[in-house]
Parts: sequence; C-alpha cells; structure tokens
Amino acid sequence: MLTIKNLSVDVDNKNILKDFNLDIKLNEVHAIMGPNGIGKSTICKVIMGDPNYLVTTGSITFDSKNLLDLSVTDRARAGIFLLNQTPIEIPGVTNAEMLRLSLSQRQGSMVSIFEFNKKMEAICKKLDIPKSFIHRGINEGMSGGERKKNELLHLWMLEPKFIILDEVDSGLDVDSLKIVCESINEYKKEHNCSILIISHHPEILKMLKCEYIHILSDGSIVENGDLTLADKIEKEGYKTYSGINKVSDNQNEE
Repeated sequence: MLTIKNLSVDVDNKNILKDFNLDIKLNEVHAIMGPNGIGKSTICKVIMGDPNYLVTTGSITFDSKNLLDLSVTDRARAGIFLLNQTPIEIPGVTNAEMLRLSLSQRQGSMVSIFEFNKKMEAICKKLDIPKSFIHRGINEGMSGGERKKNELLHLWMLEPKFIILDEVDSGLDVDSLKIVCESINEYKKEHNCSILIISHHPEILKMLKCEYIHILSDGSIVENGDLTLADKIEKEGYKTYSGINKVSDNQNEE
C-alpha cells in the first residue's frame, strides 16, 4: 500500500528525516512513536505533499504510484486522508459543499444531491452528529471534540484507502476519544484500508488495534515491534535510544 525508501527531508535548511524507511501493507495498522520535536509529524506532511518539506533523496510509492510526482489534490484523489492534530476552521465553506465537490471531482461528474444527502444524513446518525453539521462551515465554531467528529464525517464520506492519524487524541476527553477510535475501527472493518498513527500513548494504540510499532530517532526508525514495545516506552521513556536528535520544523509539531 505505502512504501517509503531511504527518504531524507529538509525543512528550512535543516535535515529532519534521513534514510527513513517504512512499509505498510493493505489492512495493516502502524504507529510511529518518538519524543516531541523529533520529526513524526514531518512524515505526515511529506506523505500529503506539504511544499514546505523538501525531499532531497528517496522515494514514496503508494498503490503502485510514485507519490512524489503527485500534487496534494491527486494524493487525496488517490485515497490518502489525514486526520489532523488540530483541524483548521474554514468559515464560509460548508461540509456539504466541500464534500460534494470532492466526490464529484473524484468520479468525474456531479454527485446526485439526493444520494449525497441520504448518505450524509446516515453518517451523521452513525456518528451521533447533529444534521446541522451538514450545512455548517467546516469546523467553524466547533470544540476540539466536535472538530474530530467532523473529520470523521469527512472520512466516512470520502472513503479513503490510507488514513493518517496525527495525534488523534489531541483536544479530546476520554469519552470523545473512545467514540473516535470506535468509529475508525468500524470504518476499517467495513473498508479495505491501512492506517498510520502518530502517537505517544499505548492506550490509544490498543484501542485502534495497532499491529506494528516503530521508534523514530535521529531522523530514521531505530526499532520495530508490537504493542509490547509501546508499553516499554511508556515505562522507560526514550532514554534507551541513543542518538536522538531533537529538531524543530517551525510547525509546532506535536
């Protein structure tokens, strides 16, 4: 599904990732862990095509496509979805307008408004979201929990094949986090998709049934394991991983 080989990335003339490798197959759930400021969110931004992140060497292949040759729009069309750490507010553009246009762009013709509204209402019911969200400005005036639920609305409507969760617990209380994780698990069960999680917390990884854990240090992955590795990090921290080089990419990472 997604293969990253020997990737090096610079931001503001600083090397953030170097010789970074990762392979995620269909239906797998992977997590990347590491200290704050080490470059975890950089991986998300590079996959999505943020122009502030310069790929100097290496490759990213997604679903047999050279991802680095695709625009941000084409990456989204290919089925990549990022659930942001802090979803931005877009006043004046409603969820319905954005989603119907996105779906129409993907299929090459306008989506039937009747079928579109029917699907949106069904998803709002599934997520326990008020129907008023359909015609509400994207994340406009929403709390942290509401924004994450709104992102889930986008997820279920757009039906991506590859989901990136960047600190999904940010801004959520315990109950809201449980709802978000249950919804993501349900989506994965109903759709063939892969998931990449950026997180510090083993409990979230357990809730999302994460199978593979990767520790990021000094720009590359230095250890791989399962959930027992996440438990070890929670108990011992990252002190056992020498050479950790804390970096700043001026993006308020994590």
